[in-house]
Amino acid sequence: MSDGIERTQNGGRRASPPRSGERLADWADGRLGIYQLAKSQMRKVFPDHWSFMFGEICLYSFIILILTGTYLTFFFEPSSAEVVYNGSYEPLRGIIMTRAYESTIDISMDVRGGLLIRQIHHWAALVFVAAMLCHMMRVFFTGAFRKPREVNWLFGWTLLMLGIVTGLTGYSLPDDLLSGTGLRFSQGAILSVPIVGTYLSFFLFGGQFPGEDFIARLYPVHILLLPGIMLGLVAAHLILVFYHKHTQFAGPGRTEKNVVGAPLMPIYVAKAGGFFFLVFGVLAFMGAVATINPVWAFGPYRTDLVTTGAQPDWYLGFSEGLIRVMPGWEINFWGHTLQLGVFLPFMLFPLVMTVIAVYPFLEAWVTGDKREHHLAQRPRNHPVRTGLGVAWLSLYAVLLIGGGNDIIALRLHLSINAITWAVRVGFFLVPVLAFIVTKRICNGLQRRDREKALHGRESGIIKRLPHGEYIEVHEPLTRAELYTLNIHEQPPAYELGPKLDENGVARKFTVRQRVRARLAKAMYGPGTYVPKATAEEYQALHAGWHESERDTSRR
Repeated sequence: MSDGIERTQNGGRRASPPRSGERLADWADGRLGIYQLAKSQMRKVFPDHWSFMFGEICLYSFIILILTGTYLTFFFEPSSAEVVYNGSYEPLRGIIMTRAYESTIDISMDVRGGLLIRQIHHWAALVFVAAMLCHMMRVFFTGAFRKPREVNWLFGWTLLMLGIVTGLTGYSLPDDLLSGTGLRFSQGAILSVPIVGTYLSFFLFGGQFPGEDFIARLYPVHILLLPGIMLGLVAAHLILVFYHKHTQFAGPGRTEKNVVGAPLMPIYVAKAGGFFFLVFGVLAFMGAVATINPVWAFGPYRTDLVTTGAQPDWYLGFSEGLIRVMPGWEINFWGHTLQLGVFLPFMLFPLVMTVIAVYPFLEAWVTGDKREHHLAQRPRNHPVRTGLGVAWLSLYAVLLIGGGNDIIALRLHLSINAITWAVRVGFFLVPVLAFIVTKRICNGLQRRDREKALHGRESGIIKRLPHGEYIEVHEPLTRAELYTLNIHEQPPAYELGPKLDENGVARKFTVRQRVRARLAKAMYGPGTYVPKATAEEYQALHAGWHESERDTSRR
């Protein structure tokens, strides 16, 4: 029978034998414990907020990168052997090129769907890094890196760095004139490293640039080593997200000990699946209609040529901007020539990124907070942290302008020297101004929230009192709205305490304590935030309103 029950000859009932699918499920459950795992985890709750989609875009674009990259490996040949092109693209016929470049042209011109897959792969790489940056900034601005998620912050930071390096290795493989120019730029930066720069260059390129082994060495790094490490980090990142639970924004019923949202099965999985196909569709559309990296227009790489207006992908524009605007300083030290005009910019970005990596630990040390936090914070309630994040983004934007100073000068008919000097000044000035402006905006929003919590929402209704005074009627906020506005903490800044102890003897403070006190004062001291409305202020204010209303009714 269709209901899985068989009837005996005397009218009895007995269960039908299990079907093949049920037997397979029983076999797997008996050896892997899948049923108990699924029973306990499939109903796990995930909160819902639009900013969480950045992390999902990272994951889906990474999956698309792996799928499209696997397809391209079937046709790409990582060889520096020189050949004469006789393929279907007539403008390049008879030109000497490497086999790597020839196979890239063949993928673009002759392989069915090859150009579409190449462009989807490149667009997915750009979106992947952009989504990672947005995701990390969301985590940074909302304080989602606090305990117990510091390790996951480091995983995400490492993924961002590896994504940038993987992008560099990826667009260097075709060996076209643009990628060769970028490699030449990278080789010059490596040569600027004091003492060991030439050794590093010879090791990477297998001799004098460009060398004959570099593409063959770069290929397994790009398709195997870096993606393998990133895949492991992505898996570890997701496991920790699953284990620690996702952060959620404060609201009614949401605390540090619960999660309010949709269950993993079936709601979250259905939404995630739909969003994956949406991301895939958008990337496919971009690959179909928007040309990117047209290697056939650049031609093969030659050491005596350079592409006009050569620009790296956007996530590496900062490096070129740093070196373009840096003065050409060069000094001789103990018989060694130090190219400070290249080496200092080359080392600045890793230094800044290192500060970003250790920031969660630095903030935890300054505050002394060792509690677990699962509620995301509103950026306005931490003006200094938000200002630091905006300052870093503004610095990146300034350097991106510096990396394209020639294109900007050409398109806007400006002096390239004027743009270079503007970037040099902006390098020091713009981040400071961005920090100050952001901090003031956050304080203004905090002040508005305080007034809103105390007085209620402006209704736009003007009322005349019996004694002739005009007032604007305010609508009181609901308890849920008051809770959301006032749930955030404003911890006092760490202080050293009195300089003299109870016996009048001068206390000795370590350098570590002094540094911590100064950082705490700068981040959480007076003037860094607007005190939030308290319950006592709210009750006193509304008690005064009730008294005035009773007096008015008596008159």
